[in-house]
Amino acid sequence: MGIKITFLGTGTSQGIPVIGSTHPVCLSANPKDKRLRTSVLISWDTFNLVIDCTPDFQQQMLSNPIDTLDAILFTHEHADHTAGLDDIRPFFFKQGALPIYARKDVLKALKKRFGYILSKKNKYPGAPSVKTHRIKKTSTISLGGKSIVPIQAIHGKLKIFGFRIDDFTYLTDVKYITDSEIEKAKGSKILVINALREAPHVSHFNLEEALDFIKKVAPDKAYITHISHRLGFYEEVENNLPENIHLAYDNLSIQL
Repeated sequence: MGIKITFLGTGTSQGIPVIGSTHPVCLSANPKDKRLRTSVLISWDTFNLVIDCTPDFQQQMLSNPIDTLDAILFTHEHADHTAGLDDIRPFFFKQGALPIYARKDVLKALKKRFGYILSKKNKYPGAPSVKTHRIKKTSTISLGGKSIVPIQAIHGKLKIFGFRIDDFTYLTDVKYITDSEIEKAKGSKILVINALREAPHVSHFNLEEALDFIKKVAPDKAYITHISHRLGFYEEVENNLPENIHLAYDNLSIQL
């Protein structure tokens, strides 16, 4: 039972182009230089799950239509990874309450931001509902007949989760990760990891750090995501990467 991975968005928190920017990458005519906020759709059989629910969720779903959405996994609580939660309404109207999976502190942040969705009291007509499931670092999630392993990393000072499904590992917004958590990713055939830009950043891998991390995991192929305009033009960066490492781009689909 293979899985299909579709990159719904590959950009950082502002997306590309950045509003009002005259940076050359923001003015690029290449569609691979236009990036919505970072998220991924993973599908197998009739099961569909999304990792993170970005402010661009509606646009992402219209570009990559699916009949049903079975679950959302959240890496962390930042707005570029959660702010699209209201746009699950079409799935809610069709299916009922949607299962979401997140750390305890992420669920708390979502309840504060989206109380009208997560609260069980005084719900107004038209508001979607969710079924919340807490993820722990040591627990394995069972979804659609597959086991999903959380992988903990550090994003600035924030603990976040990436996930491994079969031989696919997805990590974004990583700045630091322990050797014991790296072990969970080893043996992956496909690895997705963030690289914001070439210059160092306080809470994200830069390109050099991402390439070093890829060497540690040693996947068959790696794809870079959560990319800012400051990393450069898609074609130029892609042509300078090692043969088995690629820049992901919006709407790219790969099969495992």
